[in-house]
Amino acid sequence: MTRLSTVARALITAFAALLASTAPTATARAGTDPKAPDEFVALRSVDPTIIQEMRYVTPHNFVGERIDGYRQPVCILTRPAAEALHKAQRKLLRQGYTLKVYDCYRPQRAVDHFVRWAEDLEDEAMKGEFYPNVDKARLFADGYIAAKSGHSRGSTLDVTLVRLPAKPTRPYHPGEPLVPCFAPQGERFPDNSVDMGTGFDCFDTLSHTLDPRIQGRQRHHRMLLKSTLEGLGFVNLAEEWWHYTFKPEAYPDTYFDFPVSRKSLTSAH
Repeated sequence: MTRLSTVARALITAFAALLASTAPTATARAGTDPKAPDEFVALRSVDPTIIQEMRYVTPHNFVGERIDGYRQPVCILTRPAAEALHKAQRKLLRQGYTLKVYDCYRPQRAVDHFVRWAEDLEDEAMKGEFYPNVDKARLFADGYIAAKSGHSRGSTLDVTLVRLPAKPTRPYHPGEPLVPCFAPQGERFPDNSVDMGTGFDCFDTLSHTLDPRIQGRQRHHRMLLKSTLEGLGFVNLAEEWWHYTFKPEAYPDTYFDFPVSRKSLTSAH
């Protein structure tokens, strides 16, 4: 055996040893994601008729990319919140509407992603749609972004109404021209929901549920959603017509960080 082949063999042996030593670590790291407690369920297992358009799994959101921790387009909630939402759905179906959720449980790592994005004042890729009139430097001060979110406790969701029969929402194409979220419904992104006066996640005072500028059918839709959900134990966030929390919360003081995926529920169900 030549000296060259001896060296080569030594290198191969060393490389194989390195792979062997790192493989278990990588496997262990992949298995360290926390799991959801037993009280969490996939909404679809409680009510498969509610439409799920999980925006943070897609780039169609105010950040412009998939958000950390969102691995599958699945709505996860605490069971009491999911069951109350099911009751609301039954009421609304009789009136010719269905609920549609945009976001449900949100892991802390996703909230951290929002914070990092908000601190990067140079990244305004999605400003034209989601915060046209807001200085990005004021997102924290104005309350649009915070270091903690009630979504991470598992009983909060972002929701709207869709008139039946529901038409599909067309896909969002990254880079397409952006239209302000408060533009007339026929001009802004063609969501299949009823007209609520603004789109989802619109950083603007027009998103305040009872903003007096919202009248007619837009106000009727907001009040229908509000009265239906509040009658079943949900509480609306006054600054966001789409934001509701079921009370009492199963975990009022805990901010979870398990990923949004069916696998997070596997060991518990």
